[in-house]
Amino acid sequence: MSSQDIPEEKLPARRAGEVDVADEKNPFADPGLPPHEHRIQDIDERAAKRSERTVALLFTLSMLATVAFIAAFVAIPIDKSIYIWPLGHISALNFSLGLTLGLALFCIGAGAVHWARTLMSDVEIADERHPIAASPELRAKVHADFKQGAKESALGRRKLIRNTMFGALTLVPLSGVVLLRDLGPLPEDKLRHTLWKKGKLLVNMNTNEPLRPADVIVGSLTFAKPEGLEEHDHDFNNEIAKAALMIVRLQPGDIKDKRELEWSHEGIVAYSKICTHVGCPISLYEQQTHHVLCPCHQSTFDLSDGARVIFGPAGHALPQLRIGVNDEGYLEALGDFEEPVGPAFWERG
Repeated sequence: MSSQDIPEEKLPARRAGEVDVADEKNPFADPGLPPHEHRIQDIDERAAKRSERTVALLFTLSMLATVAFIAAFVAIPIDKSIYIWPLGHISALNFSLGLTLGLALFCIGAGAVHWARTLMSDVEIADERHPIAASPELRAKVHADFKQGAKESALGRRKLIRNTMFGALTLVPLSGVVLLRDLGPLPEDKLRHTLWKKGKLLVNMNTNEPLRPADVIVGSLTFAKPEGLEEHDHDFNNEIAKAALMIVRLQPGDIKDKRELEWSHEGIVAYSKICTHVGCPISLYEQQTHHVLCPCHQSTFDLSDGARVIFGPAGHALPQLRIGVNDEGYLEALGDFEEPVGPAFWERG
């Protein structure tokens, strides 16, 4: 049984200023509180003023850092980079936002800690424990006061006020949703479409020249992009991340999937280069088995059987692009991918 379980009237009486001494009969004696030691700020008003000015300075620095954060967000271009040793070249915007926000939060915390340690009272106070629950009389009074307040507010009788209040309280949080718009543009249906469309030529990524069927030999792996997409375009990275294509030529007799054979040209098949696990570029091809491997997490796809997943964490097969040959003998797309490329996303369906 602990000392908390012993009725108070049975505890030994203690005289004012008396400190218990541990012995065999009372091994858990209360040692009491140590003597209070005054800080210099408690006895010297000039020291207290210095601490006050220090706290105020920290809070002022926090305000200035917040203003600098807003100014950096507005003024610094998103594509500007700076060299910081030993980090190297990093985004000037990210560095400025992190530095100013970190300084603002640090100064608030440091100011609060310095305030508490130097100016707030540090006298330790001991208080006897008491029952947490309120007495029946107090609970009854609180319930009565609540009912009386509800009656006097006429909330039940004034339905117009009640309904409009509930409507206002329901709608006002929606203003915060508007702030989410600043996180970036809505995806809309951009993830479902690429630059590929009927008549787009398949351009070799290495030579930047349109491809002919004779350029793709059996057992080779060729990477292609849509005609008109150039590396100096401002949206090149976004578009190639969806439209990157890998082209492999198989013996028509080795193609097991009927639709894959129909969408190919003389055994030349075109599949998305983007892995359906987390979007890594697929770059490894084993011509004996017709398997392609993603180097990131080893997802493996069988290009002779609809590019289905045969190993690894990828969730679905690679999308195939239907191709043909135009009047000039160049390989061309006959449309866009029929399903989104890359990993699945929540609104894909």
